[in-house]
Amino acid sequence: MDKQDNIFLIGPMGVGKSTIGRLLSMQLDMPFFDSDREIEFVTGADIPWIFDVEGEQGFRIREARMIDTLTKRRGIILATGGGAILASESRAHLRDRGIVVYLRASVAQQLERTGKDKSRPLLQTDNPLAKIKELIKIREPLYRETAHVIVDTSRRSPRSVSTEILLQIEEWRAANLALVAEMAVEKEMDVHKRKAEHDQT
Repeated sequence: MDKQDNIFLIGPMGVGKSTIGRLLSMQLDMPFFDSDREIEFVTGADIPWIFDVEGEQGFRIREARMIDTLTKRRGIILATGGGAILASESRAHLRDRGIVVYLRASVAQQLERTGKDKSRPLLQTDNPLAKIKELIKIREPLYRETAHVIVDTSRRSPRSVSTEILLQIEEWRAANLALVAEMAVEKEMDVHKRKAEHDQT
């Protein structure tokens, strides 16, 4: 694993992004950041308060700025908020500046981990299960669009998940290098073909 690479964790609430991010940080000896915690540090206010005062739109503006700032760093592990992928510029920054890992989990696991969590503004509703399903329907295509690799966390230990993440990243990198090499060969062959055609004229 190249420590100059960034690893960005995306996915819905309750999939373990922060827990797994901290574990990867220890395993790889790379600094860990949580975009929500960084927003709270900069503003001096917690996420529910920001939602109450500025609304979700105000929070998303702050979130997009923080994602831009953090993804410019080198060699970090970053856990993002569940809605970080809603902004197209954030999706581009994440995908262009690091290896994006989409952590998935079943609806049941998400509800179990977040249903009674008062720090999650979007789930402060009479029917958190319905809200989770609604968010998944909207965000799932965006997670998939942004991710380089996808790992399921349902009923698995953080260490098991982190091991699979590292394995999938290495497989992705190998496939990516092979693709780059193949494209280089095709380009060289095309150059030779054009030269041969030019010599015949």
